[in-house]
Order: sequence, then structure tokens, then C-alpha cells
Amino acid sequence: MPYRPRIPSPNRRTVLKGSLAVSAGLALPAGLATAAPALALSGRPSADWGVQAGDITASSGLVWARSDRPARMVVETSATESFRRARRWQGPLLGPGTDFTGTTQLRGLPAGEQIHYRVTLADPDDPRRTGKPVYGTFRTAPVSRHQDVRFLWSGDIAGQGWGINPDIGGFRVYDEMRQLDPDFFLSSGDNIYADGVILPSVTLPDGRVWRNITTEEKSKVAETLAEYRGNFRYNLLDENVRRFNAQVPSIVQWDDHEVRNNWYPGQILDDARYTEKNIDVLAARSLRAFSEYFPVSTLRPGSREGRVHRVVRHGPLLDVFVLDMRTYRDANSPGRQADDTVGILGAEQLEWLKRELARSRAVWKVIAADMPLGLVVADGPANFEAVAQGDPGAPLGRELQIAELLRFIKHRRITGTLWLTADVHYTAAQHYEPSRAAFKDFAPFWEFVSGPLAAGGFPANKLDATFGPDQVFVHAPAQANASPMETPPNFGEIAIDGGSGELTVRLRAQGGSVLFTKVLKPGLVGQ
Repeated sequence: MPYRPRIPSPNRRTVLKGSLAVSAGLALPAGLATAAPALALSGRPSADWGVQAGDITASSGLVWARSDRPARMVVETSATESFRRARRWQGPLLGPGTDFTGTTQLRGLPAGEQIHYRVTLADPDDPRRTGKPVYGTFRTAPVSRHQDVRFLWSGDIAGQGWGINPDIGGFRVYDEMRQLDPDFFLSSGDNIYADGVILPSVTLPDGRVWRNITTEEKSKVAETLAEYRGNFRYNLLDENVRRFNAQVPSIVQWDDHEVRNNWYPGQILDDARYTEKNIDVLAARSLRAFSEYFPVSTLRPGSREGRVHRVVRHGPLLDVFVLDMRTYRDANSPGRQADDTVGILGAEQLEWLKRELARSRAVWKVIAADMPLGLVVADGPANFEAVAQGDPGAPLGRELQIAELLRFIKHRRITGTLWLTADVHYTAAQHYEPSRAAFKDFAPFWEFVSGPLAAGGFPANKLDATFGPDQVFVHAPAQANASPMETPPNFGEIAIDGGSGELTVRLRAQGGSVLFTKVLKPGLVGQ
């Protein structure tokens, strides 16, 4: 299905008007050249960090902004760029308790429409003193089954020491994704590398020098709340990211590097870089910063859920089931247990997922997993980090939980499921088939892998045969930690045709190339 824009190419002046005081290249807005803007003693509030929208449905969504000082957030929405007949939304007071960030919840929006919004920050003591408005736009989810849906996904940003390189225009892949004008972007985890230092320069194997923009918070591993906040703020130094955020809403999940590589609850670190050894303390600090820097419906202040996993419903064609395969897992181990009720999701999240899948009436049910199912991801010489543990036989360890879920999907005849993930720093397509598997009580399904967006590329992982995967396509570098100069960033595209209901997957690489395409038919339990 070819790409067919549903709206004219967005007016870049309108989307970005007043939001970014930038010149050509990677010039940074005033105040962004340092790790955090200093609080000014005079003047008007400024939102130089841009805007974001997230968790958009047919009638609701969240809008995010950050101020450079205490301010009241005000959002206006309109059907037109002129903002005639604008609707006004009184947002939160932004202050040091949230690192001057905040989200405003929008309700009662028209379905399937382009929404233009602008954020104005006002002096809390004098509402007449306002900063320059920051502009953004998004499309609400459709209510008609015949309206196309299209989104992108990827993960792994600013990892392995590959940060914002001004010599190559920064994170240019975000500009390429923005120009595709998707309905939303699914960020599949590792949005930051809190355990990864960004040095001023790195010498490549061929002698070229990779140069990074650096900050104080990226000069060491993150431990304090301020350091985690600085890690999330780092990506926003890139103009490409800010432009992307102003035009494309997000659905964000997290994985390990938001806290520390391969972490699990209850872990006590044996790592000389850390003075705080209790991973639960670090995870709590990171989750707080994560909730401050992304518009996530289940994490906003006042939300009863307080969790990352959720369902984002995008009209009759699509439900996105966002998993958290990090917070509730058991300890990494050899994975040979014959009984494992905790697994990688935790018992409660597994029951939630089964219940929500059975309840869904969407044509397509995307399971957004922050880790792959059949790829063997090691944690040291004996333990394993993901689901698979290299034993091709009957399910053991965390595989038991996935087997239970796959059996449930088959027996409840839940149609249109597919799995999307990132994590392993290459792109691939895996088809799971019971006739090839040691465990056979499931319906066939696809798993698609993409990434990294802005991190090191790595060789392909081995497959575990327990669920019968066949690697139909793989695109990976031959060497570990290949820089983005050597291996272009990867992202995936999902396009659902409103007429036929067919879903097309495209695995893409920066530069416009489509590496792999697969068309899936609607209404099937297995593909």
C-alpha cells in the first residue's frame, strides 16, 4: 500500500512558530546550551525545549511542555492554523517539583481530525506576562473503520556513547521520520542511556572522529534524580527531535537503559561506577523523571494507575498494548525453571494483558514489547535478559509465561495480533509457526524488530526454537557497536488500509530505503 498523505505537507512555520529560536544546523535555543536552563530573575517564561503530544485517542490526548522558571501552562486548540474559535485549556503550574515540566490533558476532541495547538507559559504572579507561544499539531484517532492508520516505531537513542553529533546534523533520522507524517510514533524503549557516558569525541576504527554535544549529566552514570532528568533532557537539545515532537505524537514505553543495563527489581549492583547500589532506588528516580519528560496517560499527576503498561486505542482498526517487561520481572537467571509465575511480565500484568486482548474489538492488536520473544539476549556468561534462553525444547523459565499468553490468544480466537520491539540494535522479521516449534499450542504470528535510532549497531542474535521462529529477514552490522556513521539508523512503519484492512509492515533505514516489506491480512487468528 503506497503512502498517501491525508493532509497537505504541514506548514513548518506554523508548527514551529515561536517554539525554536534557532539558526541553521544544530544551533541551540537560548538556555539550552547548558545542562539545564538557569532560572532567570526577570523576563517572561520561555518554553525553548519544545512541545510534545502523547497517548492520542479519538477524543483525548496529552500535551507536554517545559518552562525555564515557574509558570502556568495554558494550551489552546483549534481546527485551523489561524486559531480562530480556539478552545482554551488551563494547565498545571510548572515548578521545581517536576523540573518545570508539565502535561495538560485534552478531552472532548473531534475524532479523525488535525488538531493545532499552542502552549503559552504565563507568570504565575501576573498572568498578563506570558512567553512566546509554542506551536504543535497532531491527528486524533478515527472513529471510521475506513480511515487509514499509519505509524512508525523504533528505539535505542543516544546509546553506546553515540550522542548528538553536530557534524552530521544531529539525529537526522527524526527529520526523515517527521517528513513521513505518521499518525504517531511508538518509542519501544531505551529512550535514554542513563548508564552510558557521552564523551566529547570518539575515534572510529577508520580514524574519523565522532564529535558529541555533551552535558554535565551525561558525563557520568545517572544516579540522582537530577542526573536522570538531565538524561531525558539531553535528547531535546537536538533540533530534529524537537521538530519531530511538535508534529508527531508519541506512545512511549521504557526498557533497561532508562535505569541501567539489564536491571531487574531487587538487584544490588556490583558496579564501581555507582555509589547507590540499590536498583529499586535508581528505578524509582528514573521512573519519576520518565513521567516528567514524556506525556504518558497512566503516569501523569493524579493518575490512579502509576504504571507504564497500558492500552492506547487508535480507532476501530488498531489497539496498541504497551508492555512493561522490566518493572515486574523476576531476576535474570539461566531460565531453566519448570515453574515461573512471575516471568518477565509479572502475574498481574499478564492477566491484564489477556483481559484487554480479549476485550479488544480492533481489527489489529499490536503488542508493543520492549524485548523480543525468540531472540537470545544474554546477561553475562550464564544468565539471560529477555524471554528466550537458548534451549530449543519445551518452555522453561520466562518462556512459560509467554506460552500461556500465546495459548490464550489461540483458544480465545483473538485475531490480528502482531509483536513489535526494538532492543537488539538491528532490524529483523521473525515468523513463529507451531509446526516448527517445541511448544505447539499457539497460532502463527509475526514479530518485527527495528532500531537503533541513534545508538551503536550490533550483530544479529541467535534464535531460540521453542516457539518455532523463522528469521525471514535480518539486517545487522558484522561488528559490535557500529557507529551511526557506519550503520544507518533503522525504524519501522506500519500502514493499515482503511478499505481492505490489510496491514503493511515496512522495515526502513535512514536515507529512504525500504529494507523489507510484509503485507498481513485482517481477521486471522494466525498469519
